[in-house]
Amino acid sequence: DRRRDSLAAGSPIQPIIKDVGEVYSRLLDHRPVIQGEIRYFVKEFEEKRGLRELRVLENLKNTIFETNERVLPKCEQAMQDNLSETFKRLQAANAMIRRLQERECEARKLQADKVMAREEKCIAHWEEFMKEQQNKRAEVDEEHRKAMERLKEQYSEMEKELAKYVSF
Repeated sequence: DRRRDSLAAGSPIQPIIKDVGEVYSRLLDHRPVIQGEIRYFVKEFEEKRGLRELRVLENLKNTIFETNERVLPKCEQAMQDNLSETFKRLQAANAMIRRLQERECEARKLQADKVMAREEKCIAHWEEFMKEQQNKRAEVDEEHRKAMERLKEQYSEMEKELAKYVSF
C-alpha cells in the first residue's frame, strides 16, 4: 500500500484511486453493515428477552434441587419397602411351589411303583397261563395220539374183516 501510495501520490490518478476506494468500501465492503446489524440484533434480543432465560434456568435448578432432596428419597424408600415385601412373597411362593413339586414327584413315583407292580403281576399271570396252556396242550396231544392209535387199530381191524369178505 505504501508503495502504491508513493507512486500514486504525485500522479493525477490519485483522486481516481480515492474514488474507487470509496466506491469499493460502499458497495463491496459489507463488514460495517454486518457489524451494525449484529449490534442491533444483540441489543434487541437482550431488551426483549431480558432475564427470561435466567428465570427459566433458576426455576429448573429449583425443580431439580427439590426432586433430588425430597422426591427421590421418597421414591427410593417406597421402592425399598415394596421390593422387600415382594421379595418375601416370592420366597414364600417358591417354597410352596417346591413343596408341590416334591409332592407331585412322590405321587409320580408311587404311581410308577404301582404300574410296575401291576406289570410284574401281569407277567406272572401270563407265565402261569402259558404253563397251563403248555400242560393242556400236552394233554390234548396225548389224547390225540391215543385216539389216533385207537383209530389205527380200529381201521386195521376193519381192514382185516374186510379182507375176510373180499376173499369170498
